[in-house]
Amino acid sequence: MEKTYESLISSYLDSAEKLSEKEIEERIAEHIYDAANKDMPDKAMNVKILLDSVTGYSMLQPLIEDESVTEIMVNGKNVFYERAGFLFRYDREVTSENVNKIINILCRKTDRVVNQAEPIMDGTIGRDIRVNIVLEPISKNGNAITIRKFPKIPITSGYMLEAGFFSREICDFLKLIVKSRYNIFICGGAGSGKTTLLNVLTDFIPRDERVITIEDSAELNIDNIDNIVRLESRNGNSDGKGEITIDSLIKSSLRMRPDRIIVGEVREKEALSMLQAMNTGHDGSISTGHANSCKDAFTRLETMVLMGCDMPLYSIRKQIANAIETVIFLGRIKGKRLILEIAEVCGCEDNEIVLNTLFEYSYTDRMHKKINDVKNTVKMERSKDDISSD
Repeated sequence: MEKTYESLISSYLDSAEKLSEKEIEERIAEHIYDAANKDMPDKAMNVKILLDSVTGYSMLQPLIEDESVTEIMVNGKNVFYERAGFLFRYDREVTSENVNKIINILCRKTDRVVNQAEPIMDGTIGRDIRVNIVLEPISKNGNAITIRKFPKIPITSGYMLEAGFFSREICDFLKLIVKSRYNIFICGGAGSGKTTLLNVLTDFIPRDERVITIEDSAELNIDNIDNIVRLESRNGNSDGKGEITIDSLIKSSLRMRPDRIIVGEVREKEALSMLQAMNTGHDGSISTGHANSCKDAFTRLETMVLMGCDMPLYSIRKQIANAIETVIFLGRIKGKRLILEIAEVCGCEDNEIVLNTLFEYSYTDRMHKKINDVKNTVKMERSKDDISSD
């Protein structure tokens, strides 16, 4: 059934006008029922198989529909998926034809292009799915596809409490520093929950503020802010023209009268623009980045700043210490995501950034523990009355 009608339906879609996914599914189903034998058994099942192939995710459809699966990884002809923090191998056979079909589907759904001239593609499908594709021969063992699935129902602070991501004391502290307009940097490894925590922190932002979000692929799910502008970077075309960088978006956001600027992730020279934004009156800004600890986050930021300019190391560290007030480090323990450390930035002394560890996760006791009190409580004290009246 699938092979008989797939080319027919694909050519029909190519000649059709721009339709929504729902309209495409309705038209394909109608087309198949007209073309197929009226007495064909299991017609509904065959229609679903074909729809999955043409408008769905082909052989990956069962993994996409499984809400317990959070990540899908295609390595050439091998497919793995993550469930509850652990990796499993997909038991279905995969061919090069299957992988190429999935790539075509993902390009159509993300409205992005990937080819030998542009062999790397990042994109999103709605707010639920993030896609990365790297073609061979850049990927030496065949085309590589990584699909990150986000929960359709946004994760809340209450859910994180139940899951042990943080304790009640940490939750109250995070709510306090967000409302007190502390500048926050969230760090951790890939898949440690940085974007998820960022989404939760945005729930604590007062509704009447103006927020600018900047991302390379739109993933943030912020519904509690009315006055919000969402900016997304763009890759250049095959001629290298039309590129919109995170750095240029941060600079542009400064002219948009933001109360807060939220940068989904900093990876390169845009780190300097982010720090300057935090240092020019945009208190309460939040960003994320990859790092192996709270202390390592500043080494990473120093390296990123040096990608874009030649500044003395002491000047860079002063910029960082003046801009970022709280750093949060996330990680995984036996597949479970959780906060491992929260530290306060206490300035720069003897050319070193000074940290005051506030909370840590105890590996032996398997619980979060408070280590020290916040030293700089000026903002916190100033906003306590407003917070208590919420």
